[in-house]
Amino acid sequence: MHPIYLDHNASAPLRPEALRAMAEALAQLPGNASSAHAFGAAARAALANARRQIAELCGVAPDTLVLTSGATEANNTVLRSAHGRIVTAATEHPSVLEAAPGATVLAVERDGRLDPARFAAALDGAVLASVQLANQETGVLQPIAELAELAAARGVPLHVDAAQALGKLPLDLRALPVAYASLSAHKLGGPKGVGALYVRPGAELGPLLRGGSQERGRRAGTENVAGAAGFGAACAAARAELAAVPARLGRLRDALWGAIARSIPDVVRNGSPVHVLPHVLDVAFPGASGEALVEALDLEGIAVSSGSACHSGSHEPSPVLLAMGAPVELARAALRFSFGPSNDAAQLAQVCATLPAVVARVRRAWAA
Repeated sequence: MHPIYLDHNASAPLRPEALRAMAEALAQLPGNASSAHAFGAAARAALANARRQIAELCGVAPDTLVLTSGATEANNTVLRSAHGRIVTAATEHPSVLEAAPGATVLAVERDGRLDPARFAAALDGAVLASVQLANQETGVLQPIAELAELAAARGVPLHVDAAQALGKLPLDLRALPVAYASLSAHKLGGPKGVGALYVRPGAELGPLLRGGSQERGRRAGTENVAGAAGFGAACAAARAELAAVPARLGRLRDALWGAIARSIPDVVRNGSPVHVLPHVLDVAFPGASGEALVEALDLEGIAVSSGSACHSGSHEPSPVLLAMGAPVELARAALRFSFGPSNDAAQLAQVCATLPAVVARVRRAWAA
């Protein structure tokens, strides 16, 4: 049996288009993009092309994008440049929550979504709001358009972590009153260690990294030309697929949920089943350990993630699920399936055939 990769929210396999673009850049572009000679000009041209490809996928002007090492850096750049009270949500990525330790952290509803009325009530006196577009564990989509309008009406800039949404659904950031948005390459088949930050014209931003004039003075350091080229190529490939691939993955996701619900007792789906990324399914199997399920499925050649934030053998429950009101036992028993373009119906059939026995075996071992 060929291995089945269902962990695209953690990191998507590198697209062949991205690999080719990176190989060409590494082989043919030795110059520093800040250099005045022809080699530097060629590197700058590659960066400009990549910036255009990224911008086309998220609906912004190329010159509004700051290239970064990833969404974590982009999140930190925005949050650390804010001086005053920040409003965010309890289900945000750690790179938001830990970068704003004194923030007002809002509770979410049981389905994982932020209540717009609660959000609006918290904005008085805030200098920044930060709400992710899609959650990294559950795939739950926040009502960003409504939240952005509420923040704009009160003069509070809104930062959106869009790392999980880019390339997974149509995205037109320019049409929203969003001040900042963080993007990541490796979530849609680009290289790891590359990302971007959208900065709406007129929005204030202090650089996180200083010591150079790169990125219009907003991010010092020699640009990663090959990484940017790979990011741009991945964005172009994802853009070409948007008309068909997300819907196809949504059908696979729904078929998997239907099979699980029919064949495995007491399973619980986490997060909104409606306001959710098309390729993500987060479920909990009471009476089992999510980490044990990940290990057991890995032995069967199926790669998934646990909903738990487990590190070095600890079995801490998922902070995201706890913030959604899930009991501790349920938050420890979650699995996240996240599909990608290479997944197909044959792989789905194999997962559906394998999962019930694995869950039953882990439940028996966990109860012993």
